[in-house]
Amino acid sequence: MLHIYFMGVLYTVLGIIHFTNTGFYRPFMPKFLPAHDLLIYLSGIAEILLGIGVLFPQTRSLALWGIIAMLLVFLLVHVNMLFPANSLGISAWILWLRIPLQFLLIYWAYTNIG
Repeated sequence: MLHIYFMGVLYTVLGIIHFTNTGFYRPFMPKFLPAHDLLIYLSGIAEILLGIGVLFPQTRSLALWGIIAMLLVFLLVHVNMLFPANSLGISAWILWLRIPLQFLLIYWAYTNIG
């Protein structure tokens, strides 16, 4: 059960970082998406709310489904970075490794719904 609290705190902290270090996320944003800063802030709000939601049994299942949906949307960023023009100079093997990691995070959330 400790791992579920770790998950909640992890997403909450990562969400806060969207506000404290917005510039870190800007280069990762696909060029075809509009309003990059707004999307970074909205994803930060989502991570914070979902992370907090995971901490409480009453909202945990809904929050976990929200995390799964959010991670599926974030796949767009990861797949976009696989194109050499969008890789930001990051090694291809690291970019490819992020894809299964994303599915592991989805699996982690899914296995805790219940």
